[in-house]
Amino acid sequence: MMPARSWLFVPSTRPDRFAKAAASGADRVILDLEDAVGPGEKSDARRNLSSTALPRDVPVYVRVNSALTPWFEDDLAVAATLPIHGILLPKADSAAHVERAAAALSREHVIVPIIETAVGLWNVLDVARAPRVERLVFGALDFALDTGMQDDAGAFDYVRSHIVVASRVAGIAPPIDLVTLAIDDQDLLKAEAARSRRFGFAGKLCIHPKQLGATNDAFRPSGEEIAWARSILTEQAARPRDAVFAHRGELVDRPVLERARQIMAAE
Repeated sequence: MMPARSWLFVPSTRPDRFAKAAASGADRVILDLEDAVGPGEKSDARRNLSSTALPRDVPVYVRVNSALTPWFEDDLAVAATLPIHGILLPKADSAAHVERAAAALSREHVIVPIIETAVGLWNVLDVARAPRVERLVFGALDFALDTGMQDDAGAFDYVRSHIVVASRVAGIAPPIDLVTLAIDDQDLLKAEAARSRRFGFAGKLCIHPKQLGATNDAFRPSGEEIAWARSILTEQAARPRDAVFAHRGELVDRPVLERARQIMAAE
């Protein structure tokens, strides 16, 4: 599977930026019809998507407006005609929201629901198991607005864990974490991306090309991790009959070997 570390938003009102976004180093590009587009600009933004040559060298998604808005059906009608990988579905509160989107899209389009309300979190496993869901996104900013919780001091630890576990149970790809709003604060970005990885997320939403390098790096194995994995697998190759063995004072069994193989596969 192609890397899914950095997901760069581009307003659909700015077709001049579509190709630039694809060439920026982002793993995925999201053409936004929702928060980046004002109510009076929705129709023009949809026309931009239909009339502009969309990038083909990276997977492209369209973030439509939610099923709770008057723009949902028109957004889906346009998305269904586009050569894109799929859509991001905001405020995916139930499997029914996903099913409505799946019914309107082309068969090859995938759906990435955004979990950003208390109801969406409550129903997250049903959402993750809905038709054509590729993975989930945690929309922490709207979740904070909906619940009154704040993303500090570990308040969202349960939320992140629950989304990751639901994704695994549903058999879909690992989820993507929230944006970092501070564009120029690389230390904060690195810290938040490292946290996302520790919780089992595969990547992170980005709002500016400046955020891509640090985000991509955060979801790659470190040099220390690669050296550890390589030494474990070298030792195992030298003693193929041993299901369990000690290596540098560490017990190595099947889960440890599998972790080492995962790290080397992601190098």
